[in-house]
Amino acid sequence: MVLFLELIVFDLDFTLWDAAGTWCDHTSPPFRKKGEVVVDSRGGIISLYPDVNKILTMLSGQKIRCAVASRTGEPEWASQLMDLFDITRFFDYREIYPASKLVHFNKLKNESGIGYDRMLFFDDEMRNVDEVGALGVAVCHVIGGVSLPLVEKKVNEHGVHIKTGKTLKSYN
Repeated sequence: MVLFLELIVFDLDFTLWDAAGTWCDHTSPPFRKKGEVVVDSRGGIISLYPDVNKILTMLSGQKIRCAVASRTGEPEWASQLMDLFDITRFFDYREIYPASKLVHFNKLKNESGIGYDRMLFFDDEMRNVDEVGALGVAVCHVIGGVSLPLVEKKVNEHGVHIKTGKTLKSYN
C-alpha cells in the first residue's frame, strides 16, 4: 500500500532553527532581524538552518500543506521568530504551546481532517519521534536541522502527494 501524504509537520527548535544553541524559550526578547539571522537582547544569534526556506518554498509550490508542532514554553516568542524569519505564511496549522506532541497531533488531526497515516513529522527529539510514530504518523529523526535532501528522501519514501499525484520535485 502506498501512503499518500497530505500534511508535513515540523518541530521548531533544532529542526527548523538553531536558537543560539538552545531552545527559543531560553532566549531573551526583544528580538531584532539582522540580515538573515535574528538577534536577541543578549546578542544570541537565532538562525534558520540553511535549507529551510528552500524546503518550505518547494513544499508550498507542490501544494503540500505544512504544520508546526512545538512544545515551547514561550509560544509568543516562537511566533515572533517565525514572523521575523517570514516563514509563518508557509504553515496551514500551528500548534505551539507547552504540551505533549500527542496533544498537538490530536488537534492537527481534528482541525485538518487528515488522518495520522497521511502525515509526516520531522523532529530532533527521539521522545517526540517515538511518541508520534506510535500514532501511525510517518516520522523522521532530525540531527543538525532539516535539509533539502532529507525532506525529499522522506517525502518520496512515503509516496506522492494525494492532491497533485506527482512525486516531489526540487526547486533549485
